[in-house]
Parts: sequence; C-alpha cells; structure tokens
Amino acid sequence: VLKPNITRDVAAFNIGRVAMLIHALCTSNIDNLRYGVQDQMHQPQRGEKLYKYLYPMIEAAQNAGAACAYLSGAGPTVMALTSGASGDIFTQREKERVDYAVADAMLQVAESFGIKGKLFVTQATHEGAHVVKVDPPFSTDKISYRSEI
Repeated sequence: VLKPNITRDVAAFNIGRVAMLIHALCTSNIDNLRYGVQDQMHQPQRGEKLYKYLYPMIEAAQNAGAACAYLSGAGPTVMALTSGASGDIFTQREKERVDYAVADAMLQVAESFGIKGKLFVTQATHEGAHVVKVDPPFSTDKISYRSEI
C-alpha cells in the first residue's frame, strides 16, 4: 500500500508536523494538535486504498469538536482527541464535554461505510505502560501491590 520511496517534500512535511505535535503537547495548545497529526507518508495511501472512511471520519470528528483525529498506526483504528475542563472527564459537566458528539459523528461515518464501529473513551496518563494483572497474584493478605496485582 505504501510507496517504496518518499520525496523530500513529503519527508519535510512530516518532520515539520512532528515538531508541531511536540510543541502543541509541550505547551498544552490543543488547538494546534490537528496540525501536528497531519500526515503525507502513510495516511493518504491507506485512506485511498484500505480505509475509505478515514478522511470523512477525521473531518466528522473535528467538526464535532475533536481537537484532532488521525489514523492510529497502520489502522484500521481512527483516534480522536477531545478536551474539556481539566481533571477527570467523569467530573466534568456535560456541556464542557464533546466526547459524545465526536463519538456519535465517528459512528455515523462508520455506519455510512457499512462498518460496525465501537468507541472507547479513555484519558491520558503520565504513568505509561504498567502491569494490571498477574497470575498467580503477587499481592497477599500481608502485602498489597499497586492495583492488587
């Protein structure tokens, strides 16, 4: 699906977008995230040949209030980032949140392409990857490990 070679212009575009993405994240400027996730190396080819819903879904998510939307990895997942008041999304007032509208817009696009989609609403974490379950468990009645693993 991907072209065997990329032009200098395409490489420069994507490098510039990575810089914009890092700057947007470091400065908490969510309005610039949509520029930082733009891509010319793989999204156009995958959107044209594999995932016809990609660009309509990105557009629908952003029109519904997402800060940005993009193809996650090689697909087929399309990710959208939203925001509201700072803090846990479950403590925000409904009018501060756009996750429902974005989810609905993305699902409508999926359905129009004959795809049964499912959305997951989550939030960013500073912890990174971590163990959530072990078998047999490490925790005992005398020692408890984080998350009771």
